[in-house]
Amino acid sequence: MVIWIVFAVITTAIIASLLYPLASGRVRFSEGATDAARVYRDQLFELDRELLANEIGCNEYEYARAETARRLFKASEQKQEESRRLPHPHRWLRLAIAAFLPLASIGLYGLAGSPDMPSLPLQARLEDPGQDIAILVARTERHLASQPDDGRGWDVIAPIYLRAGRIADARSAYRNALRLLGPDIHRLGGLAEALMAEAQGSVDKETLDVLRQIVQLEPENPRARFYIALGSEQTGRTAEALMNFEALARLSPADAPWLPLVNQHIAANGGVPLIATGTADRRQTIEAMVTGLDAKLSESPDDLNGWLRLVRSYAVLNDRDRAAGALKRGLAAFPPA
Repeated sequence: MVIWIVFAVITTAIIASLLYPLASGRVRFSEGATDAARVYRDQLFELDRELLANEIGCNEYEYARAETARRLFKASEQKQEESRRLPHPHRWLRLAIAAFLPLASIGLYGLAGSPDMPSLPLQARLEDPGQDIAILVARTERHLASQPDDGRGWDVIAPIYLRAGRIADARSAYRNALRLLGPDIHRLGGLAEALMAEAQGSVDKETLDVLRQIVQLEPENPRARFYIALGSEQTGRTAEALMNFEALARLSPADAPWLPLVNQHIAANGGVPLIATGTADRRQTIEAMVTGLDAKLSESPDDLNGWLRLVRSYAVLNDRDRAAGALKRGLAAFPPA
């Protein structure tokens, strides 16, 4: 019975939305004519301003004003024409819509729907969730509420919470999984991601502890090593951050997708981006970064650390001429007192 009430409400709403424009006896058009009239009025004011400022001559002004006024009047007439009332025959159209839509919807549902199928209660849907993720999550949550020591259940639901943006739930689920199942690269990585999401990208002490556990299990894990270096950078420990970023760059393969980002952080912390021997693409990337730094210093030469970094960068690129030139320009920007 409930479904028929819902159908009736939906049908009434649709019919009302279709009949409203016809019931008023007016046709709703776009506001193009109104906008055009506003533009032409603004043009008339602009012509008056230009005449007062002697930017146009009198003859040119009169011609332009007449043409603009003509277009303005035409737009106004179009607006009036669009607002005329419709003739009475649309009364039959309203009656046809009101009669046809309910009959058509009932007939279509009778052919394609399943009016005799009973609605499933929540318990039945929980027992047979199919591919409904929300039901699967609800079922897992009910299971964990009754069996909170099921580590596998926490391990399964934690990444689902994280992807759904339920950060606090994800953090708790990862901690339960780690407590019950022990440390694991994926669990620790998920917990670190949840903690950084809660901290809006900051790598705090708690997150650093988790990242160091990952490095203990997998010393060359690039993700953990990157965020450890980033934590040092965020807290102002520049030398430590530079050392960690450079170590990560040396461990990374020549075609590692994260390497350009690591080199950017190396440069930002006063270091020289590392170049793998025989890697043309990486050399081009570094040269582009050094060229950008050179251009920046040319515009704002009062950056002593920038000049030092530029000289070292040219030296690493084995470009002695530009290194000497950068040193000379830096000394000129900071003459001896």
